[in-house]
Amino acid sequence: MSAETPDTPGAEARAVVPRERIARELASVPRVPGAPKPDPIIVASDVRRTFGGINAVDVEHLEVQRGAITALIGPNGAGKTTLFNLLTGFDRADAGQWTFEGRPAQGKPAARMAGAGMVRTFQLTKALSRMTVMDNMRLGATGQRGENLFGSLLPWLWRAQEAEVTERARELLERFKLDGKADDFAGSLSGGQRKLLEMARALMTRPTMVMLDEPMAGVNPALTQSLLGHIQALRDEGMTVLFVEHDMHMVRHISDWVVVMAEGRTVAEGPPETIMQDQAVVDAYLGAHHDTDLGDDSLLADDVVEQYEAEAEAEEATQ
Repeated sequence: MSAETPDTPGAEARAVVPRERIARELASVPRVPGAPKPDPIIVASDVRRTFGGINAVDVEHLEVQRGAITALIGPNGAGKTTLFNLLTGFDRADAGQWTFEGRPAQGKPAARMAGAGMVRTFQLTKALSRMTVMDNMRLGATGQRGENLFGSLLPWLWRAQEAEVTERARELLERFKLDGKADDFAGSLSGGQRKLLEMARALMTRPTMVMLDEPMAGVNPALTQSLLGHIQALRDEGMTVLFVEHDMHMVRHISDWVVVMAEGRTVAEGPPETIMQDQAVVDAYLGAHHDTDLGDDSLLADDVVEQYEAEAEAEEATQ
């Protein structure tokens, strides 16, 4: 798939940008929450969403750099997925405004946002289990003439288009190493393969921006490297990537910029090599556990994870 294909939405804005240039552009960005970016694709201000009087999201200002891989990190309950849902039209904000590609996007439904070039995946994959992998892929294409009730009765109107859609689906399945599963039911895929399918299906729309909600959650370690490579390839083809993740190894390895959320707010921003040392990040993740060093990936240590899980279970038991 070429990022400069003429029929790609926003193709002119998706010229391939080398990672070194992205690094240079972000080098001058202040390391403060809400810092303005040289070429933002998303600009959000005063975005709020409450549930039962609790502020799930309360973002004063956020900008996402075009062409970069931005990681959105934070402890469970920080509001990361809720912010995703708001930006992509799967939920409605109580207040605030944001733009995508310079155009107002608040209040737009998910289908409109996908048509505009912003697509997302989910932490719990949304593959249609009783349909084949190929049919799942075909459903991802937009503007299909056969979707119209009247048009569906006139096959000569959509046969050529369906052949093009099928060919694109085959190319993407081959790219994601799922071509051998094309005729299998999606429900027969492993968790990691479903993540790959969802990412491949998202690309059927030829998006400008891809938003990934915990792409590594539940993935077999054998597929982790493959997913990392695919995410980096999206940026290399000129797409913008915003992803939610808890795996600090992954965040440091592939992201160009990191935004940290806690209690619904953005509390820190910066490049991955410096953000792990930010005191706001330590506070957000560890609370009283300030003796734990983020820089050596100890967040992933088994004893720390077990302690967090025990604390979370105890907290839930008191609610």
